[in-house]
Amino acid sequence: MTDTNIDVSALDWAKGDGLLPAVVQHWLTGEVLMLGYMNAEALATTQASGHVTFYSRSKQRLWTKGESSGNVLTLKSLRVDCDADTVLVQAVPHGPTCHQGTSSCFGDDVVPPLGFLAELDALIARRDRERPQGSYTTKLFEGGIRRMAQKVGEEGVETALAAVAQDDEALLGEAADLVFHLLVTLRARGLGLTDVTRVLAARHTERTGH
Repeated sequence: MTDTNIDVSALDWAKGDGLLPAVVQHWLTGEVLMLGYMNAEALATTQASGHVTFYSRSKQRLWTKGESSGNVLTLKSLRVDCDADTVLVQAVPHGPTCHQGTSSCFGDDVVPPLGFLAELDALIARRDRERPQGSYTTKLFEGGIRRMAQKVGEEGVETALAAVAQDDEALLGEAADLVFHLLVTLRARGLGLTDVTRVLAARHTERTGH
């Protein structure tokens, strides 16, 4: 099950005396944010409100993440494991998830390596909306799509040259510049990294059948 409308009655509530562990994952980066517990009412409330809600074993009541701090978790999807006794919640965090101020209750260094690309893509989207003064990304957006396309071309050539004539460090530096400017250009057209990923995944499925 991969949407937010899972059948609450189909889960194995008896195994955990009415509670199921709920693992919360950042829907873009894959970062594990926290572990909580849900009863049937908490899960139904999460589905209805769109804000991740748990059952507090210490307070013996429902509690919505961020109800006091404001750092809510906006629901994106729900998945149930093969035994129907654990829930995977994919969500958008608004502020730190942990009460200690870290992005995850497991610390700040648990984002999967490729997850930073999603963080960067989201940051570029914010720069596009907010246009902060002094930001290089703002300057690129205000320069227009032709200037951005030119930068992608320049960085592409420099990356190719580095691949054949320079060391690994130089190649990585040029590749990073290319990826950054490509993400900015995509965002200027209303697109993002998830759109590119979707195309790549579709091509892979067409060629491999899975």
